[in-house]
Amino acid sequence: MTDDHHEHDLSPELTEALEGIAEALGRLVDPVTGMPLDETEAEIEVGYDDGTVFAGVTLGYPCGGLAGQWEEMAQEACRPLMEKAPLVGSELQFDLFFEAAGTEAPDHSETLAGVKQIIAVASGKGGVGKSTTAVNLALALVAEGARVGILDADIYGPSMPLMLGVKEGTRPEVEEQKFFVPIEAHGLKTMSLGYLMTEDTPAVWRGPMAGGALQQILGQTRWGDLDYLIVDMPPGTGDIQLTLSQKATLAGAIIVTTPQDLALLDAIKGVEMFRKVEVPVLGIVENMAIHTCSSCGHKEHIFGAGGGEKMAESYGVCMLGSLPLAMSIREQADSGNPTVAADPDSDESLIYRAMARRATAEAWLNADDGPEIEIV
Repeated sequence: MTDDHHEHDLSPELTEALEGIAEALGRLVDPVTGMPLDETEAEIEVGYDDGTVFAGVTLGYPCGGLAGQWEEMAQEACRPLMEKAPLVGSELQFDLFFEAAGTEAPDHSETLAGVKQIIAVASGKGGVGKSTTAVNLALALVAEGARVGILDADIYGPSMPLMLGVKEGTRPEVEEQKFFVPIEAHGLKTMSLGYLMTEDTPAVWRGPMAGGALQQILGQTRWGDLDYLIVDMPPGTGDIQLTLSQKATLAGAIIVTTPQDLALLDAIKGVEMFRKVEVPVLGIVENMAIHTCSSCGHKEHIFGAGGGEKMAESYGVCMLGSLPLAMSIREQADSGNPTVAADPDSDESLIYRAMARRATAEAWLNADDGPEIEIV
């Protein structure tokens, strides 16, 4: 991490000490994956210049919200080595970086060439809060330090323009008579069929037409360079879901459900569909899991408890987290200012951020093949 010419100035004792620092960092357990860095594809760089040890860890998922925690962990792990010769009197400067792994996708159109990972947010049935979850997860990834786009692929009821507060009647610019320029909202690059339809255009689509419309807006939008493109899928497990799974190389899918038995049965169909087309399921989000009475604070599982966890366990997928049945989540989305943007420090926003980190960490681990360590 320092200039190359310093590499030749290091004494054997100093080089050995820096290797010890790298090893200490490699033993750190990532609070999101629960794994030591040595067992992941994290990059560890250690350098020395003029009394300062420079240490950097690059993770494959955005984790800006944990920078302070990582700093403490690194300083504590390296302190014993910093107190021994030849590092006595030196200080440790630690930095946390993020680099999303690219998905191998030779079949992607030129407009998707700069998109590193495409993640679908799906549900087996409607009414489980999938679109609200997709928008807040996308905003959570931005808050964690990623470049993010969101595609509203819910052909039958595109809700993204309303949720993101995009003024009615806003239309994307068209370049070269065929490429859409995404509309920016809350730091996201967004595209929705809702931008192209008027109130008078009924969304009565037959399967092949709907699949064609989705392919068109996915492949003809100039997304630019993105770490993640979140795709808000239509509810269900039909033609459109299969089309996307087959036409775009997905890094994974997130399944949104509620604790009711019926919703869970439909969510299971979603998991099975993605498995059939060999798309990894990154995890399950359980929505509306618990209600807190606004008058007395009493907590109650109105729709049942533990269903999402049991399902995650029986299918061997990650339980990303549970969200409360909170009126604020719905009201903020309906007003065009979703929870993570409207109230970034709220309990709900912190849950979304933890789920976003965990889901993208799962995608990273799926593409993993061992750590890289560099001493300079």
